[in-house]
Amino acid sequence: MVRVFIASILLSLAIPTIGYAKTEQKQGDKVLYAIMDTTKGKIKIKLFEKEAPKTVANFTELAEGKREWTDPYTGKKGKSHYFDGLIFHRVIPKFMIQGGDPTGTGRGGPGYRFDDEFHRELNHSKPGMLSMANAGPGTNGSQFFLTVAPTPFLDGKHSVFGEIVEGLDVAIAISNVPRDGNDRPREDVKMIKVTIVRE
Repeated sequence: MVRVFIASILLSLAIPTIGYAKTEQKQGDKVLYAIMDTTKGKIKIKLFEKEAPKTVANFTELAEGKREWTDPYTGKKGKSHYFDGLIFHRVIPKFMIQGGDPTGTGRGGPGYRFDDEFHRELNHSKPGMLSMANAGPGTNGSQFFLTVAPTPFLDGKHSVFGEIVEGLDVAIAISNVPRDGNDRPREDVKMIKVTIVRE
């Protein structure tokens, strides 16, 4: 499988930042969040289920063990709390942290792909955005990244579906851990558990 990368950092020098406008929830609505407990601390992410419904559904259903996926080692299909125990396999300071690969190599996924989902009000104009990693249009699976800096050059290429509301400092700390030549942390940083809640 083609290794899943996000677009080159160098493009950021050429493309201007686009503003980000939040879509307000209706008064009284409970908001959907992902609580990511990592070995470096907790990250709380607001999920944009109205603006990116299929992308959010994919993430939450994998996290809660409601969506079937194919084990890349055995080929068997099943359901489990997909993200629990996975590592952040790629980290780049002042850019992003990437996870969601069951093989921890950047080449793995859930055994299926789905189309991009873009919304005019969701973009990468500030740190803390949750987006899908991919290998090109229509190749989303389970890999995602959290930005730690504005990355507007990713707009229109990677589907934004959430934003960090607590724990940006944790994401930044993860991005700064020692790493090898492939941007993999020298010591594993794990997602201990990913919990989906409404508040």
